[in-house]
Parts: sequence; C-alpha cells; structure tokens
Amino acid sequence: IAAALSVWFWQTSSTASTQAATEAALAAGFDAKEQKAIEAIVRDYILKNPEIIPEAVELLQNRQKASAIDEVRDQIEKPFAGAAFAGNPDGDVVVVEYSDFNCPYCKQTERDIAKLIAEDKNVKVVFRELPILSEASNDAALMALAAAKQGKYYAFHKTMFATGRPTPSTIEAAAKEVGLDMAAARAFIKSPEAKKEIENNIAIARKLRFTGTPAWVIGDQSEVGAVGYDGLKEMIAKARAAN
Repeated sequence: IAAALSVWFWQTSSTASTQAATEAALAAGFDAKEQKAIEAIVRDYILKNPEIIPEAVELLQNRQKASAIDEVRDQIEKPFAGAAFAGNPDGDVVVVEYSDFNCPYCKQTERDIAKLIAEDKNVKVVFRELPILSEASNDAALMALAAAKQGKYYAFHKTMFATGRPTPSTIEAAAKEVGLDMAAARAFIKSPEAKKEIENNIAIARKLRFTGTPAWVIGDQSEVGAVGYDGLKEMIAKARAAN
C-alpha cells in the first residue's frame, strides 16, 4: 500500500498532472495558496486512510474492464453460427464463457451451466472457443464450431466434455454421437471461417486480459476461473441490477 501510495502521489505531482490540477483549481475560482491548502488536506487524508487506495484501484480496474467489454460486446454476445449457446435465446442476461475442452475446470463448470439454465429461465449462455492448452484443444474447438454450423453445438459441447480429454478418437466419437454430418464437418474445420473464429476469440481474450479458462463476461464484469454456481448467480444478479 505504501509503495502504491508513493507511486500515486508522485505521479500526481508530474508536470502534466500539476498543470491540469492548476487549471482545474483556477477554473473553480481557487488561487494558488488555496490550491496548495486543498492538496495538503487531500494528502493528509490519504495518509491517514490508506485503505482508500486499493478501493480506488479496484474501482478504476472495474471501469477499465467495463470499457474493454463495451468495445467487443456485440461480437462476443452473438453466438457463432447462431447456435453456440444454451438457455433462453432472448434472455435478459447474457453469460459468455470462454472455454477449452482440455481444461478440467471447464469440464467442472459444465455442471454449473446445466444447473443455471435449468433454474434461471431468463439467462442465455454463449460459448466461445478458446483452445489454448494443446493442439487437441484446437481440434475439438474446430469440431465444436462445425457442430454449431449444423445446429448441434450444445449437444456436442456437453458430449465432448462427458467423453473425456480431446483426442482424435474422442472428438470423432462425440461428433458421431450427436449425429454430425462428418463429411460436412471435416470440410468446415479446414475452412477460413473456422480459423478466423478461433483467431478472433484469442485476440479478444487477450484484449480482455484473460489468463486462462474458463473465462467469463457477464454484463460489465469479467472473471477468470471456475467461479462456481454461486459466483455465476452473483454476477448475473449484478448484471440484472445494472440493467
């Protein structure tokens, strides 16, 4: 906290910040002496109440998150091929999950998603592929996109996680179990459209500073990790309250 306070204090004393503060003070009708007095009072308050520093940092981070999400919201809340989602297609809250079929925490999260859409009939869960753990992750993600093109995304998504870690045999088994046209699927996964979707997901994940999977966007909030059913409900409640 002391280090953060020191950085903050000296940054606010930089030439640009000082000039801005001076201009603001003059615009408010304060002379130089009054401005120095105000600065001294503010500095003294911060030194006596350093706990406001992390509170302010958290507020700033949340605002930055919300701004970053707003820039990509239309892209991430629109399911790929119109089919990569579960729940209510017209839900009042959209839960966006970035996942990897090779991620055990994503598999664990499947139970939370199933419970969520069973109990909350006004939630839409949009799935985005983020295959960052292995080449097999990418192969499974491409097949999931192929399933979306055939209107069978969520069935494949659930079956793939239930089948086991992605391998050529488990991916094909899951695809056949949900009834994919395998010739069409194999053709699609080689297409520029499939490659572009994965690349876009990775680029947006970097923009939102996701460091792993699962990662979530709900309203103006983003989190990384298996937040659990209660965590998802809390984020949804905050999103609804903000609407």
